[in-house]
Amino acid sequence: MTKIDTQRALYLTMAVFAIQPLAFGAWLALIPQVKEALDLNKAELAFALLGMPIATVPSLQIATRILHRLGPRRLLAAGLFAQPFVVMLPIAAGSQGALFGALLVMGFVTAMTQVSLNVYAGRLEKQTEATIMSRCHGFWALGLMAGSLLLILVIGFGAATALAIIAIPSAIAGIIAALRLPKLAGEDDGATAPARRRLRELPLALIYISIFVLAIAMTEGAMSDWAAIYLAERLPEGATHAGIAVTIFAGFLAAGRLIGDALKVRLGVVGLARLTLTLAIVGLSCLIAPLPIVFAYLGFALVGLGASVGFPLGVSAVAALDDTYESGNIAIMSSVAICGFLVGPPMIGFLAETFTLRTGLAALLPFLMVGIALSPALGGSESRES
Repeated sequence: MTKIDTQRALYLTMAVFAIQPLAFGAWLALIPQVKEALDLNKAELAFALLGMPIATVPSLQIATRILHRLGPRRLLAAGLFAQPFVVMLPIAAGSQGALFGALLVMGFVTAMTQVSLNVYAGRLEKQTEATIMSRCHGFWALGLMAGSLLLILVIGFGAATALAIIAIPSAIAGIIAALRLPKLAGEDDGATAPARRRLRELPLALIYISIFVLAIAMTEGAMSDWAAIYLAERLPEGATHAGIAVTIFAGFLAAGRLIGDALKVRLGVVGLARLTLTLAIVGLSCLIAPLPIVFAYLGFALVGLGASVGFPLGVSAVAALDDTYESGNIAIMSSVAICGFLVGPPMIGFLAETFTLRTGLAALLPFLMVGIALSPALGGSESRES
């Protein structure tokens, strides 16, 4: 790739990372309204929210096989084409079961786009020797934040219309950007997928990194699904801006990722991982402790920073393990991360229904501590880069 082609690829990749989550961010801001419209308690909502991660886990493996035939750019364009249709399904659901089914479909499409985005960014990072993964995910978090904020601004048109206003234009822009991404070396459409590996054949480093990312994903998924619910419970009755909790969380998630590449060079992979997880623990403590509501806003911000770079660090680390199983490694780690989204939100929902939402959030603390203990596993990628 020439220098000009490299810059073009970097900018287009970051643009697609920002565009793809706009519709998803809008959906997250609508969760409190859907809960109220369907008259669901916390446990019932938690069960319905299982639909998306349950579908995503097996779909990631299917997406990996399709990716080897179509290439990440074409698969990404196909997923973006389907996105406006599937994102409308949850708000059209008339029951808990229908909401669960709608989120199953959304999870399948999300798997296609997520694998495509991460594989392309991982290949680009290796082939250009540029450190970009954290910034790419920073732009993804910006897109998530922008989607939730835009939804708040246009909600006066009604939930369905507001969601369409965000989902349709973002899909069109995303498809155009995806198809204009430069073709990378080794991206041969129609290539044969490598042979499947058995569990004992997986690199030990891949397993450790995946467990580290699990703790991050549980926290990120929990905040994405429950931040607006948490704030809605603490605001006066009739307040309509509970979705700002998602905006704050996603905004600081983006900020952490945008500066993550520079901090990675300065602090090292392990140092950065430990610092951010510590911030997440402090942020959760602000939400768990009986403090004034201003500390809740601080908590959303600190948890956003704390959860910001874990997944990008993991993607870079597993992509660097080898070239043959690059997409497979990313899919395996992503599957484990999705399990975090699978376990975290419903675990909190069931605990919240039995005890309080604060108790549910407190259950995340031991997982973050395990994440700190496992952070040295990321040092392998750091030593290879050196």
